[in-house]
Amino acid sequence: MSTANQLIPVVQLSKNEQEAAAALQICNACRYCESFCAVFQAMTHRLSFNRADIHYLANICHNCGNCLHACQYAPPHEFGVNIPKAMAKVRLETYQNFSIPRFLGQLYQKAGITMVSLLTLTFTFFLLVTTFFNNNSLFGLYQGNFYSIFPHNFLAITFGSIFILAFLLLGLGLTNFWRQTSQVIKNQVKAVDIKDATKDILTLKYLDGGHGKGCNEDSDRYTLIRRRFHHLTMYGFLLCFLATIFATGYHYFLGLEAPYPFFSLPVIFGTVGGLGLIIGPVGLLYLNVKRDPLHGDAKQKPMDRGFIFLLLIISVTGLALLGFRNTSAMGILLIIHLASVMTFFLTIPFGKFAHGFYRSTALLKFQIEQRNN
Repeated sequence: MSTANQLIPVVQLSKNEQEAAAALQICNACRYCESFCAVFQAMTHRLSFNRADIHYLANICHNCGNCLHACQYAPPHEFGVNIPKAMAKVRLETYQNFSIPRFLGQLYQKAGITMVSLLTLTFTFFLLVTTFFNNNSLFGLYQGNFYSIFPHNFLAITFGSIFILAFLLLGLGLTNFWRQTSQVIKNQVKAVDIKDATKDILTLKYLDGGHGKGCNEDSDRYTLIRRRFHHLTMYGFLLCFLATIFATGYHYFLGLEAPYPFFSLPVIFGTVGGLGLIIGPVGLLYLNVKRDPLHGDAKQKPMDRGFIFLLLIISVTGLALLGFRNTSAMGILLIIHLASVMTFFLTIPFGKFAHGFYRSTALLKFQIEQRNN
């Protein structure tokens, strides 16, 4: 068993952390779910749970729902053990409390949809003003040439700056999370840890409950549908990002400027990725609406749906740009697309997208702990 808890000063837990700790203590005594996901495997190495333990376990949790449907102490039992809900509440706190600057994280937690809406409108207005000063017609025919509306250097500097800032802030938050988790998992990272964690991340292993059968959505029936929709969303995003990398290479290293033909690598990757970013989020939105309210934190549903809606705006306008790039609709579609992408980038350190990075960090720590034990 870990003795790290004895070496860490006692910190007053938040209400959500106290609820999570109480549920984890009951689970640790019962251990019926010991063979389930990584949360329960890591739990068995502990006799008590401090803040670092709770944050670590909360970010390993994939909210598959298996433990809730298997638990004899789940609601309506008087113990009311609900690990998915308890972990979801703590996860949100970690995204906000580790975020830098912290006040933006807390603001996003309280008014995420409002913040996203205002940022999108602000960036839209900014881009409209830019077209006005460049004397460009918003509904002109540009034959797919985005740079006739916004110069390439303007887009590269604007988006590059926002992207670098976002991932710098996210990196600082993850560094704080890593340091806190290192209080209870001290050993250094080895190549085998990275390999095993990467496999778990790319396959979304624990969205099958850790046993291959799948999640529980609105009944005791196992299903892999949420894993499939997450895969479409994740790989759709990665393909779109890869399309941007190839387009950058075409421009700077091959001297080829957009628009690119339909069968070029940037367009192929962007199209396939865009389709994934439509099918995946639509599926996740359907599951979010349909899912049993005991799964996760119902108060976070508006934020989850706001994030999904933002992804859909980005993917739909991106594909619409491809389909209507030779028409007078291209200008307004480009502005909406760019504004939503800028909003997405800027909210990465504070919003729902950050959960993938915190979860990946926790899974890497989990591999270190498994090797040690």
